[in-house]
Amino acid sequence: MTEQNQKQLGNTLWSIADQLRGAMDADDFRDYMLSFLFLRYLSDNYETAAKKELGRDYPDVDGDTRKVPLALWYANNVDDIPAFEKQMRRKVHYVIQPAHLWNSIANLARTQNAELLNTLQAGFKYIETESFESTFQGLFSEIDLGSPKLGKTYPDRNAKLCTIIQKIAEGLAGFSTAIDALGDAYEYLIGQFAAGSGKKAGEFYTPQQISDILSAIVTLDSQEPKTGTKKRLESVLDFACGSGSLLLNVRKKVNKAGGTIGKIFGQEKNITTYNLARMNMLLHGVKDTEFDIFHGDTLLNEWDMMREQNPAKKPSFDAIVANPPFSYRWAPTAAMADDVRFKSHGLAPKSAADFAFLLHGFHFLKDEGVMAIILPHGVLFRGGAEERIRTKLLKDGHIDTVIGLPANLFYSTGIPVCILVLKKCKKPDDVLFINAAEHFVKGKRQNQLSDEHIAKIIDTYQQRPERIERYARRVEMAEIEKNDFNLNISRYISTAVGEAEVDLQLINTELVTLAQTIKDARDKHNTFLKELGLPALP
Repeated sequence: MTEQNQKQLGNTLWSIADQLRGAMDADDFRDYMLSFLFLRYLSDNYETAAKKELGRDYPDVDGDTRKVPLALWYANNVDDIPAFEKQMRRKVHYVIQPAHLWNSIANLARTQNAELLNTLQAGFKYIETESFESTFQGLFSEIDLGSPKLGKTYPDRNAKLCTIIQKIAEGLAGFSTAIDALGDAYEYLIGQFAAGSGKKAGEFYTPQQISDILSAIVTLDSQEPKTGTKKRLESVLDFACGSGSLLLNVRKKVNKAGGTIGKIFGQEKNITTYNLARMNMLLHGVKDTEFDIFHGDTLLNEWDMMREQNPAKKPSFDAIVANPPFSYRWAPTAAMADDVRFKSHGLAPKSAADFAFLLHGFHFLKDEGVMAIILPHGVLFRGGAEERIRTKLLKDGHIDTVIGLPANLFYSTGIPVCILVLKKCKKPDDVLFINAAEHFVKGKRQNQLSDEHIAKIIDTYQQRPERIERYARRVEMAEIEKNDFNLNISRYISTAVGEAEVDLQLINTELVTLAQTIKDARDKHNTFLKELGLPALP
C-alpha cells in the first residue's frame, strides 16, 4: 500500500469515527473503534493461515464477501474441527470461531441483525479465554458492549453497533488488508484520538516527531554514534509504554537500517492503555513471542521479572525509551530508600517522581546501552533531593546529552520539555547541550518539528560538535561543577543576539547624501510652485 493510500485509509476511518461518536467522549469511542479494527486484523490473519492450512479443502466462495469460507468448512467437516483448531493454536496461537470472524460480524451489521451485540460479546470472550498463549487474556476487558453510552436499551445498543461496524466495514472494503496498512491506520487513529483527548493524551501517546528523535538516539551505537544505527538490539524497554507507539518506532528504525530486535518489553499502569499496546504490537506484525507487555505500576516495581534479586539474572536492556507522566506525585515509603533502584542515588521527592522514573530505567540499562527519556525542564535545575540525584549522575559520568525542545509540542501540556540521554559507560568526559527550543513550526493547537528540525537534532547528537552558535555546545565537567551541577541550558548556550556594529562614518556619508537629495527635490518643487503663483516651501 502506498503512503498516500495509507493516509487515505486513516482519514477515512477518522471521518467515520468523527461522524459516529456523537456525544460520546473521544476516549470511549476510541476503544470501540480500535477494538473493531483489531478484530478485523485478527480475522484476516486467521483466515489467511486457515487457507494455507486447509489448502484445496478451503471453500471457494467466488469473491462473495457475504459468505464466510470457514463457516462453510465448519458446517461440512464437524469431526475435523478439533484437530484443525489444535493446529491453528500451534501456528497462530489463537482460534476464532467462524461466527466471530470480522466478515460474519460485518454481515450481521449490514442486515441489522438483533444478535450482533451478543455475538460480538461472545467472540471477544472466546478470543480472550481460548487462545493458546496468554497474549489475549483480558484484551477486551475494557470494552463494555453493555454501556449506556451506546444506548439505553439492548436494541438501541445493538443498532448503534450495527451502524458503527457497517461503516467501518464499508470504509475498509476498498483498501488492502496487509498488516502494515492496518497497523498504520491504527497508529493514525491513536494520534487523532490523542489530539481530541487534550491532557488525557499524555497517558497513552508520544507525538511522532518526539518519538522519531528518541528512537534514532537509542538505536545509534552508544560509544560511536557516528558509525550509525546498530544492526542488532537484543532487547528494548519502555517502562511507561502507553499505546506502545514509541517501542514500535524503535523497531521500525532498526528494521529500516536492515537490523533486527530480539524482544520488545513494555510496562503500562492503565489497563485500557495496556490493552491498546498489546493490540498495537500484534497489528504491526510483532509476534506474541517477540514482545512482553506487563500491566502494573513501574514505580512500585510490580513486574516479577524486574524484581530478580540475583544480579546475574537481573534483566538488562540495550535501549530504553520513556515518556513518563511529568512531575507525577507519588508516595515513596521509607523502605524504598533501600530499593536497589534508588539506593545509590536517593529518592525523588513526593512532589515529582521524574527522577524516580529515570532511576528505574537506568538501573536496568546495559553497560553498553543507551537510554533516552522525556522530562520537564525542572529536573535540570531543581534543588533538594533532585539536585543530589542529578549531581551523582553527573559525577559518575552518566548524563551524556541534554536536549531542550520547544514548548507546546505535546497534547497533554504546553510546557517546554527536555530529553536526557544517559549511558552507564560513556566515552567523552563532557555533556553535550542542544538548544532546539527556538526551532519549530508554529501551529494553531500544537507546535511542530519539521523533518529538518528533527534531522538537525539527531545529526548534532551523532556528530557531537564542539560548538554550534546559539544551538549546541560540549561542556566540560569542570564548568558544570562550577555551576553547582545545574544543567539549565541557558547557562551554557547563549541565545542572545548581539547588537550589530554601527559604522558611524558610513552612516554620516549616507545622511549627507540624503540631505542633499531632499534639498534638490524641494528646490525643483518650488520652481513649479512659483510658475503657478503659489507660495514656495520653506
